[in-house]
Formats: sequence, structure tokens, C-alpha cells
Amino acid sequence: MRLRFLLRPGWLALTVAVWVFAGVCIWMLAPWQFGRDDQRVGQNTALSEAMATDPVPFAEVLDEPNAEHEWRRVVLTGQFLADSEAVARLRTVQGEAAYEVLTPFRTTDGPVVLVDRGYVRPADGMGVPDLTTPPSERVSVTAWTRAEEPDLRDGFLEDGERQVYSINTATVGRMVGLDIRPGYFQLDVDQPGLESALPLPRMEAGPFYSYALQWLAFGVMAIGGWLYFTWREAKPGGALTREREKKPRRKSVAELLAEDEAAEDRAAEDGERREVAERVSERRENSPA
Repeated sequence: MRLRFLLRPGWLALTVAVWVFAGVCIWMLAPWQFGRDDQRVGQNTALSEAMATDPVPFAEVLDEPNAEHEWRRVVLTGQFLADSEAVARLRTVQGEAAYEVLTPFRTTDGPVVLVDRGYVRPADGMGVPDLTTPPSERVSVTAWTRAEEPDLRDGFLEDGERQVYSINTATVGRMVGLDIRPGYFQLDVDQPGLESALPLPRMEAGPFYSYALQWLAFGVMAIGGWLYFTWREAKPGGALTREREKKPRRKSVAELLAEDEAAEDRAAEDGERREVAERVSERRENSPA
């Protein structure tokens, strides 16, 4: 059968590799990039709408799922709990190392929320610098609603400062003994208690959609190439794996010398035989009849 070549080990390995690659491209990498593009579009839409509208009171979003309303601007009224402050380490702001300052905030509406007061640069390139003490009196601040980060690693105390790896209310709450509402709030510019304001994300589409199309193209090309070469191989003669003429093996110098000696020996033997035959012929001619 012409399709029997499909069962050859080499062809089976090629088939598995091609289809696994195509599957990863089409059903994993492309949807992942499409998802990132959807996130970017949603983020840009939320930022545009928030910038075009006035901040709303915190009570209006108190019972709403925070992750679904990220980048909404709200007004928080209450008091900073400076004694329960922590910093998020291993941050990068505008291409340089930074710490983000996280301070619990008790609202007049009841719940305690986590406020990101902005960033500070490391002291001497490593440690946490002296932080600005937030106002102790009741204040109203405008902040951006943010979804908390999923890393749940426990924080630790170093040089008198509480430090965490992610902005997560459960992690901070365990360290300071507070029940903090999920999600956090990033202070807007020119707000009481602000360190250095964190920059907002750039409102650009990004390359994710084009990356997704590229992964789809790679997957389709891999499958198309496999089908093409399978069709070529199934044709009479097997265009790709037909038997090629074997090239003669190159002989070694020793083999060539041995062949030359054998040829000389044969030539010498043939010459001796001719001489003997000629002598016998002469004797017969010279012998009396």
C-alpha cells in the first residue's frame, strides 16, 4: 500500500511533532495572545471611561467584584492606619527598582481597605528608605480601583519594615492582624499621603493581536506542510524517501595498493604463461616430423 510509509518510525515521529506543535500554536498560544489583547482592550476602555467621568463614592462599589471594575476611580473617606503599613518589594517603576507603599485605610463606611500610596526608590540601592508618614486625621482621597495580585507567599519583617512579595490583602492582613477588603486602591496624583505617584498604563493596543495571528499562521503552515509532504510521498516512487543509488565506498590507500600488487602478480603470471606457451610452440615447430 502507498500509505504504509505512514507507519514508519521516522514518519510517525515527524507526524507527532508536527501535530503537537500545531496544536500548541492553535489551541494554546493563539488563544493566550487573544486573551491578553482582550485584557488590554478592557483596560484601555476602563481607563478612558474613568478619565471621562467623576470619581464615585466608595460605597457605590462596596459590594461589586473588584476585578470586574478595575481602574474605576473612587473617593475614599477615612483614616490611614500607618502602624499597619507594609511595602511591596521587587517592583520596577519606569525601568528602575522601587518599593510600593501599602497602608491600610479604615473607611467611614466601615471596612478596612488597602491603599497603595505610590512608590519609593531603594535607599543605597537596596534597603527601604524612610517613608513619609500619612495624615493621621480623617481625609478624603481619590484612588484607582485595582485587582489584587494572586501571590500568597507570606511576608516578613526586615530592618523594621514589613515586606511582602505581592499586593495581596490576605497577606497584608495576616501580617498586621486586620480583616482587609479584597482588592486595593492606588492613589491618584496630588492626594494626601501620596509618596511618588505610580504611572498609569499606556493606552495602546500592543502587539498581542498580531502575535495571535502569527501563532495561528504557524500552526496552519505546519499542518499544511505535513499534508503536502504526505501527498508527495504517497505518489508512485515516493518523492521524498525513494531509494537513492548507493554511491561506491571510497577505498583506503592500503586497499588500493593491495589491488595494484594483485594486478601486477596476475600480469606477471600471465606473462610467464605466454612465455611457456611460446617455447612449447617453438619446440613443436622445430621438432622433426
